[in-house]
Amino acid sequence: MRDAVIVDAVRTPVGKRGGSLAALHSASLSAHVLKELAERNHLDPVLVDDVIWGCASAVGMQAGCVGRAAVLAAGWPESVPGLTVDRQCGSSQQAVHQAAAGVVSGQYDVAVAGGVEIMSRLPLGTTRGDGSFGEPFGPDVFARYDGVRFHQGTGAQLIADEYGITRAEMDRHGLDSHERAARAIDEGRFKNQIAPLTLTAADGTARVFDTDEGVRRGSTPETLAALRPAFREDGAITAGNASQVSDGSAALLVTTSEFARAQGWTPMARVHTAVVTGTDPVTMLKGPIPATAKALKKAGLALDDIGAYEINEAFASVTLAWLRETGADYARMNPLGGAMAIGHPIGGSGARLMTTLVHHMHDNGIRYGLQSMCEGGGMANATILELL
Repeated sequence: MRDAVIVDAVRTPVGKRGGSLAALHSASLSAHVLKELAERNHLDPVLVDDVIWGCASAVGMQAGCVGRAAVLAAGWPESVPGLTVDRQCGSSQQAVHQAAAGVVSGQYDVAVAGGVEIMSRLPLGTTRGDGSFGEPFGPDVFARYDGVRFHQGTGAQLIADEYGITRAEMDRHGLDSHERAARAIDEGRFKNQIAPLTLTAADGTARVFDTDEGVRRGSTPETLAALRPAFREDGAITAGNASQVSDGSAALLVTTSEFARAQGWTPMARVHTAVVTGTDPVTMLKGPIPATAKALKKAGLALDDIGAYEINEAFASVTLAWLRETGADYARMNPLGGAMAIGHPIGGSGARLMTTLVHHMHDNGIRYGLQSMCEGGGMANATILELL
């Protein structure tokens, strides 16, 4: 019986808004991780049956199938196709699911899954345009929800209200995310997963960019308490307890155990279980709760069997609500920091989280890891990996 294994996973350092990666083209940034993945694993790109690439804003430089553009920008053979997947924030996690399904079914022997987003140049809402071509979702959907226009920030606040999650709790969670990420950087925990870039300035000087640059050090509860609410005047969601606007890309090499052996590769983990589910699109971001339950049931596992969880920190209320519903161990969730600190390059975030998860499992001998993330429109993917 065919399986799906992850041979390797790489990512760029995540750039902050207007930071080190802001001037790059999305195809070029994607090509960087593709080339790094091939070089690290002595992969002949001609073997790749498909490149499945997540991207949530397929306009401008990310239009025209950025997955295919990435292949061409990497200098890979023209025979290698590319596909762009949009499941909003979960786009590149979905890309891994599709790659795994493709190799298990026999459609692929080798697939590369990943994603990209350069939000500095393509901010949230870019794909909506000015309304000249209509509004997303449309009148029938809005009629179903009494005219409510879906908004992630509003949904995050509604979740905080529903669960009684306070501003102080969310701010503490935000601080902890930055502290965990800073500690991980200082201890070299990301070294084996990051593909550094050499960047050349306008004056011709070059520097190596190899560290996530959104991580803040030295913040205090008082600093965060002074920030203004973002979505409601009396709300609790602020820039300090929400994910960052970011730039980044990540890629994973997916194949079967049999094909990996033939190539001399030693896989890191097996894609044990992969699910997706929908939830209320008004609160929108509660999807990781039912997705986690669905994945565990399908896998025949209990939450206590999972040694590490990567739950995307889109907003602190999302991860804190997930903890309350599941009863999970807070120490096992995002142990190296999450999107509030590292950043959330939307189309690339699923692959970034999975890259971090699989390396953390490998480095610490963790048998099972779980990843889930909320997605626009009220959806969530969940993936369980098994260490090999």
